[in-house]
Amino acid sequence: MTHTQKIALITGGSRGLGRNTAIAAAARGIDVIFTYRTNQAEAEKVAAEIKASGRKALALALDTGDTSLFAAFADTIATALRDTWGRTHFDYLVNNAGHSAPGSIETMSEEDFDGLYRVHLKGVVFLTQKLLPLIADGGRIVNLSSGLARFSFPNYAAYASMKGAIEVFTRYLAKELGPRQIAANVVAPGAIETDFGGGRVRDNPELNKYVASVTAMGRVGVPDDIGPMIASLLGDENRWLTGQRIEVSGGMFL
Repeated sequence: MTHTQKIALITGGSRGLGRNTAIAAAARGIDVIFTYRTNQAEAEKVAAEIKASGRKALALALDTGDTSLFAAFADTIATALRDTWGRTHFDYLVNNAGHSAPGSIETMSEEDFDGLYRVHLKGVVFLTQKLLPLIADGGRIVNLSSGLARFSFPNYAAYASMKGAIEVFTRYLAKELGPRQIAANVVAPGAIETDFGGGRVRDNPELNKYVASVTAMGRVGVPDDIGPMIASLLGDENRWLTGQRIEVSGGMFL
């Protein structure tokens, strides 16, 4: 395989937006390494789908909220790059893995807050740090935020605060990695019909209808609205885009 074959590493790639992003990246000719937390069977299905499309795929277990695992994970990535691709670097990092833990400011627990912090902020920061030596110069980093960092919806103060922090962190990534020609951007999806948060948006007809009513495009988002857009950020046509927050919400609360 020549050095020109691009490789993406996507966290949380076995389901939801991560899965959609992995498949969309493969459709653009990118080989994919992706992580999953516990559901190996689902992860292997995604890997099989990517391989069936003619691209290489590798699924690796990782709890992105446990920083103690990151050094060994980076070693695993380095070995996989060497053994599977004959390379020392990959090109694109998409920090997608996440979870939801709704709770009002009055009732949210420290345990839930710390869990959100570990996965959505600390985990993203230190996994990125550990992987930076393995990202090729001229590569891309895409972090995931949320529309909730711009507009406020009750019960998401903790989650949205982590995402707000990631938006700031992404600007700093873009600034500090500019000399390496690595672009860093943040994508902020609106409400999407997935199993995220127990499928709350997808399975609650009242909430679904409400979201559609406050969205310019008049409907709730679906994974296909997001994954291909994230994958497009990895393409050469977006090489001059860095340090930006891109909301992909169909125009929620405009």
